[in-house]
Amino acid sequence: MAFNIVLLEPEIPNNTGNIGRLALASGSKLHLVKPFGFELNDSRLKRAGLDYWQHLDVHIYESVDDFFQTHKNKTFAFFSSHGHQLHWDLPFEDDIFLIFGKESVGLPKSLIEAHKNKLYKIPLYSDHIRSLNLANAVSIVIYEGLRNLNQTS
Repeated sequence: MAFNIVLLEPEIPNNTGNIGRLALASGSKLHLVKPFGFELNDSRLKRAGLDYWQHLDVHIYESVDDFFQTHKNKTFAFFSSHGHQLHWDLPFEDDIFLIFGKESVGLPKSLIEAHKNKLYKIPLYSDHIRSLNLANAVSIVIYEGLRNLNQTS
């Protein structure tokens, strides 16, 4: 059982490093879509991922178009605070691509519009925040997916 964690244009190396660590711990693959807000040799990325980065199954794409062209026949789920479906209602399946936007602005509006029926959100119970930290959000979704698949297998 494996998921594909997709980060579109990640900006914060510590988040990407932590998500890489999560990917390895959960048996998931990490897909990073350029441009990045950091260099892949950034010490903060490596520090957050510790010495696990070398074991990670990571794939890098030059652009959003490159990513979608490569995986055009796959199953996708998109995550945004603009979603109307909750993350626990997602029909998780092995090899699904779970797509997250960049920290500062989330998913591009064009993707939100084009994939409204595959757009999910994590509920927030306070009006005082707009969103969760990206690494936290990815963790919530991955472990909900693992729980879901383990109940049905």
